[in-house]
Amino acid sequence: MQVLIRAATAEDVDTLCVIRTSVVQNHLSLEQMADLGITPQVLVDTLNTAPCAWVAEVDGQAVGFSMIDLAEGEVFAMFVLPTHENLGLGRRLMAVAEAALFERHERVYLVTDGREQVRANGFYQRLGWSIAGRVDGDDVRYEKGRAR
Repeated sequence: MQVLIRAATAEDVDTLCVIRTSVVQNHLSLEQMADLGITPQVLVDTLNTAPCAWVAEVDGQAVGFSMIDLAEGEVFAMFVLPTHENLGLGRRLMAVAEAALFERHERVYLVTDGREQVRANGFYQRLGWSIAGRVDGDDVRYEKGRAR
């Protein structure tokens, strides 16, 4: 298995949408994403503005991605195809995202579904993220400080 983590480009947008809509937990359809203001054109514009996303490829196939909001210090997205979970790709994608954020921020954050059965919570906690509080509905805010 050959793994490559690379910067995402505007040409990756359709693939990012496929990956994002493939997940079982924290699933959003393209329509739900659009309702939140996340459209393919918004993603293209964002990727053309600044390097803010990375793609994990396995044997040449894009299977995961992470995306940040550099100005806000937020990990905005981190998703891996269900067929490629538990291979360490999420850990690698988070490492790249965190490194980019910690170049500009002392503390960074992410927001996710905080329900106990959502596997992402254990994943983030194992990577050193701590729950900072509840936000909308079941969502929680995680924070992480730069290692000294």
